[in-house]
Amino acid sequence: MNGQVAARPSRSIFPWAQRGGTFPSLREEMESLFQRFWDENHDVWGGQLMTPALDMKESDKEVTVRLDLPGVDASEVDIQVHGNQMVISGERKEEKEEKGETFHRVERHSGRFSRTTTLPCGVEEDKIDAHMKDGILTVVLPKSPEAQARHIEVKST
Repeated sequence: MNGQVAARPSRSIFPWAQRGGTFPSLREEMESLFQRFWDENHDVWGGQLMTPALDMKESDKEVTVRLDLPGVDASEVDIQVHGNQMVISGERKEEKEEKGETFHRVERHSGRFSRTTTLPCGVEEDKIDAHMKDGILTVVLPKSPEAQARHIEVKST
């Protein structure tokens, strides 16, 4: 080995333009368009559905689900539980452009969202509690008695 590390080629949809091609501004525009079209999760940027981030944790007595829903009004959220499936859906309203204002960048998504997740155990559907605070939806799902862990005492004989 001579100690030199080969440079990795950049991944580009226009590889010929990397070497001083004749249309650098067109290449830059096209790559910018593709980067704006797909976000880092490879979800369609301008699509009708968004997938909010979800955390789920479980304790002995309940399952807690938290979703990031900044800018979503609680009245726009619908939660349905069917067996071991929970569907959370709703809509983030689009802000209307006011007269005399010009948007220079629009990166925040608006529109419908939906998130389906499988619950790790049975829950008591009539005791589910959901509330929103600071753009975070928290859903507390009490476990059904059958799903709760039971402590079994071991007797000495």
